[in-house]
Amino acid sequence: MIQSPIVEIRQKILGGEITARELATMALERANSSPGKNTYLSIEEADIERQLSTPSPVTEEAQLLRGIPISVKDCFDVRGYRTSVGSKYYLDASDIKREDSALARRLRGVGAIITGKTHLNQLAYGHTGENTDFGNCVQFGRPNLLTGGSSSGAAASVLEGSAMAAIGTDTGGSIRFPSSLCSLYGYRASLGVGSWVGGYHLAESFDTIGFLFRHLKDVQLLGKAILDIPSEPDPVAIIRIGLIDPAFYSDAEPEIIAGLQQWKERFHNCEFATFDDGVFAEALDISRPIQAHEAAGYHAGHFDEFEQPVADRLRWGSSLPEEEIKELRRRRLSFNQRIGALFDQFDFLLLPAAPVSSLENGADHGPMRDKMLRYAAPGSVAGLPCLALPNEKGGCQLLGPSGGDAKLLAFATRLASGLSA
Repeated sequence: MIQSPIVEIRQKILGGEITARELATMALERANSSPGKNTYLSIEEADIERQLSTPSPVTEEAQLLRGIPISVKDCFDVRGYRTSVGSKYYLDASDIKREDSALARRLRGVGAIITGKTHLNQLAYGHTGENTDFGNCVQFGRPNLLTGGSSSGAAASVLEGSAMAAIGTDTGGSIRFPSSLCSLYGYRASLGVGSWVGGYHLAESFDTIGFLFRHLKDVQLLGKAILDIPSEPDPVAIIRIGLIDPAFYSDAEPEIIAGLQQWKERFHNCEFATFDDGVFAEALDISRPIQAHEAAGYHAGHFDEFEQPVADRLRWGSSLPEEEIKELRRRRLSFNQRIGALFDQFDFLLLPAAPVSSLENGADHGPMRDKMLRYAAPGSVAGLPCLALPNEKGGCQLLGPSGGDAKLLAFATRLASGLSA
């Protein structure tokens, strides 16, 4: 039941066939059952009991996710918890929060049951799910494989069945990578959608909120409930899909390329055309230094508290002159104008989410970092909404225009209908 579509379980709860307490019990019995036993960095039973014992208002909004167990990435405050941002240093320094972040308040307001706070790369600054403070986050049933990150525990919670959906963030691929590596769906909203009040940024210029989940038919409900994205009807018009020149993904595994073709075949009532991959060329060169510079500002004075690769990126970011950052921001504006022009031609863009379908636990993934980020950086720099689509191995990303979340989710619902037909 915990792995069933949320839209179906929600109806069972509203119809009295199952209670929120029964569903929460099922979820919590599975918590931290992944091989690393570290899906959650903290679970507060008192908070869960309070949620289950508090009568649900009878408003339509309060019923949207009534009783649905949802995990929260540990970079958002939740009442009764400390906030670690993936670091023991910050966990030890944190007080017990007396107020929810805006995101946690939203989850409670739509009736969801917050199951706990999940694992992430330190400071959300990584793509693998590795963490020297809390251990590496590995996949349920596949302990030799990392979940990907930085929304690592988010993916692990859905895989192990302790949550039916999981809150994540995506700065440079942190929802898209776990989705791709763990065969889950994922959604990252446009930059600026959802509130970061009570949340902790990695790099404000690129940080977005989103979620990971198991069934595509749930995406519009989750978008409306979690991020207040309107549920628009499918316009039923022919959708124009831009396919990036295959030269862009020439380093991808054959299974990744095959998966792209399979998704293309599932896109009914669509027209396809290829666009030049040169429009994406600057993305990583723009995003990497701005991200490091902004992250260094948030964590100034504490670099030595973090694992070496993270500390090195922060030190590099702090060394960058302000004039260089200003020039990079200017280049970003020009880049985003070119991406905007692409969406004059296309409704959505389809490309692989990453060049690989797995990351071995214990291997050195440093050399893979830029190769993976190159795939995610264009959407990150332009602040685009993205639907992450799992292949049999690896995954794809469907990018929409900035602010086009409702349109992208409406198309996703069309796609879901086709998959279930």
